[in-house]
Amino acid sequence: MQTAATSDASRMDRHYRYQRFIYDATRTHYLIGRKHLIKTLRPAPGQTVLEIGCGTAWNLAKVARRYPEALIHGVDVSKAMLDTARTSLRRKGLIDRVSLCQGDATGFDPLTTLGRTSFDRIFFSYALSMIPRWEAALAHAATMIAPGGELHIVDFGQCERLPEAFKGALFAFLRHYTVTPRADLEQRLSELAESHGLELAFQRLHRGYTDYAVLRRPSTAA
Repeated sequence: MQTAATSDASRMDRHYRYQRFIYDATRTHYLIGRKHLIKTLRPAPGQTVLEIGCGTAWNLAKVARRYPEALIHGVDVSKAMLDTARTSLRRKGLIDRVSLCQGDATGFDPLTTLGRTSFDRIFFSYALSMIPRWEAALAHAATMIAPGGELHIVDFGQCERLPEAFKGALFAFLRHYTVTPRADLEQRLSELAESHGLELAFQRLHRGYTDYAVLRRPSTAA
């Protein structure tokens, strides 16, 4: 019997069977906010970074170069995307800097797959809008935030301060690629913060085009 996780993996492998080869080149101009996320991660030397839904490892390569002393990990449900990610990292000379594994965002075991149970920095970059059970993925990620650690999220917003015609065209384009901006993202993050003892900072950037959020777990020493 096929589980939800294996169904998601099959769906993503089919979806990106060919797109993965041109994914980075075609997404640069409209996945706004990824560079801002990488800049604001700021892991200390020796701290751990995990991207959930790492895709082709475009973000992870940038993180590896910006933070050469961080320990970097990535997980994705799609084997096809991970194959492309490894090829890309190898070509950039970063294959030994990044640990990759296949896993479903809603329930992978970090100890089994990555050898640890918590991370100092975790992030989703334009992934929640593609994960059907995105709320479960968020809840699972929250359990892996180390004391003093942070979960960063960047994704499509609701474009509330942009022309309706632009929003309509963008959302139609996104639907074609099975991408759904999460209208209730802030509310769900607020509930998650309250239930897990986390601090939430939420921003709507670029006239609502981009949602940016950080969930932080207070340090046990505080």
